[in-house]
Amino acid sequence: MNFDMGAITPSLGFLMQGLRYSVQLTLVATAVGIGFGTLLALARLSPLRWLNLAAAGYVNLFRSVPLVLVIFWFYLLVPLLMGVQVGAERSAYLTFAIFESAYFCEIIRAGIQSIGRGQVSAGLAMGFTYGQNMRYVILPQAFRNVVPLLLMQVIILFQDTSLVYVVGATDLLGAASKVANRDNSLVEMYVAVAVIYFVISFVLSRLVKRLHSRIAIVR
Repeated sequence: MNFDMGAITPSLGFLMQGLRYSVQLTLVATAVGIGFGTLLALARLSPLRWLNLAAAGYVNLFRSVPLVLVIFWFYLLVPLLMGVQVGAERSAYLTFAIFESAYFCEIIRAGIQSIGRGQVSAGLAMGFTYGQNMRYVILPQAFRNVVPLLLMQVIILFQDTSLVYVVGATDLLGAASKVANRDNSLVEMYVAVAVIYFVISFVLSRLVKRLHSRIAIVR
């Protein structure tokens, strides 16, 4: 079997379009996931039992179900519930935001629990309310402690975006699959995609490792 590099070059622009969608999906899911995940983490640490149980049920549900199955759920259920066809690419945004929130929740919860009780007491002694204490004292320190873990989860999220290919979304893998089937260049396309995923993930993981070293020095 001959590996033809020339089969990749003409379709590079289309692959970059798929990569752009994968990056956009990663960024949106990260932003929503961290925001909603923070609320879930606070709910899991709440003294209100019903709120704690509701958040724990949400987190345990999505952490116990394969992501590809959740993608199918939302791809099929959203049109039924909303009565409109949102398409695979749009439904993926909702799916990943909801799913990743459960994982970001546990990371942020661990960060909050890593803060000593003395910090909480100090904030309360200054007259802060619970919300102000979390906003100005606890959460900034918690996020700093878990920044490397959050970024590693973002890398995993970026790799997981390839799963939207199963519902026909044109992410990086989906774009490569369409070109491969059209031009009969399966090996070339999938090797190209593997290289792109590897380079991006490797570079980001090295940056996370360097950031982790710097945070450790500051501590």
